[in-house]
Amino acid sequence: MKRFIKFLSIALFMLISYSAFADTATAKHQEEDCNIYVIYNDTIVPGEALFVRMTIQVPKSHKKNKNLDTTATLHLYQKQKVIQHAAFYATGKSKKANSKEYLCGIPLSTWLTDNEYSLKVSFSINEGEKKEFTLPVKFKMYEYNKETIHLDEKNTSTITDNSPERAAQIKKLNAILYAVNSENVFSLKPMSKPNPSTRITSYFGDRRIYAYSNGKSSTSEHYGNDYGVPTGSEVRACADGKVVLSEWRNTTGYTVVIEHLPGLYSLYYHNSELKVKEGDTVKAGDLVAKSGATGLATGPHIHWEMRLNAAAVRPDFFLQNFTFEGINYQ
Repeated sequence: MKRFIKFLSIALFMLISYSAFADTATAKHQEEDCNIYVIYNDTIVPGEALFVRMTIQVPKSHKKNKNLDTTATLHLYQKQKVIQHAAFYATGKSKKANSKEYLCGIPLSTWLTDNEYSLKVSFSINEGEKKEFTLPVKFKMYEYNKETIHLDEKNTSTITDNSPERAAQIKKLNAILYAVNSENVFSLKPMSKPNPSTRITSYFGDRRIYAYSNGKSSTSEHYGNDYGVPTGSEVRACADGKVVLSEWRNTTGYTVVIEHLPGLYSLYYHNSELKVKEGDTVKAGDLVAKSGATGLATGPHIHWEMRLNAAAVRPDFFLQNFTFEGINYQ
């Protein structure tokens, strides 16, 4: 009997329960010297994201772990291959002295199909032994639209621009979107649309064929939602954050990029005016631009885009409580 009890004290132990929120699961992982509480959205939807919020708690008697210096990584597997991974970062919201809270999100490609997926968390506390546990996930298909966009001579010239200037702009934006600043936790709340308009002229994930004025064509994927509004309409920040880019770009016109969480950015394209500058901090709802049709655009609109670890994610995903803020999951 004693041997059995000892085995239980060091074995991995997982309890799974489901909350009242759709596609949200909670889990408890138990080690000999700590408990880990997890809440996450457990459904893989192509083009959306998986977010995991995790609290690591140790008994007060374990003095060696009182600082809870934890490193943890989230891995998404397709069969035996890791297709996405990202590091957890501290939310800064520790409710107890012997616990610490972490968050991590990974983007999901719009091209994912039903397959054998698994989600794993690997972690180490105070440079101790590396351990891991698995979180169950399921798959839900999402079909994206197809559209053909006919471009005039001006837009054909814009989309086929191979100038060094445009190449430098692409390089600069990519450097921003790939940056993960683990200390920059500006907002954990659900986001809001940049404008109250309900008229969406093009959706995230649309499979596009661009028909050029010279008879040629190319294919592309739309990375955001386009809201059909008149030139000069207000463009507002979808959440608290820091402006990391506010300038003209050949393809996207007057452009604003805001950092909200480590690796999470919102982008606003084709504006007629910029109302913020790089380095500004903004609150949700602050005016950041006025809408327009600059750059590659066939008419005035607001292009709202969300990037997570540089990959585009369906913006509507972030309108819900994607960080599980305020939910008691322990």
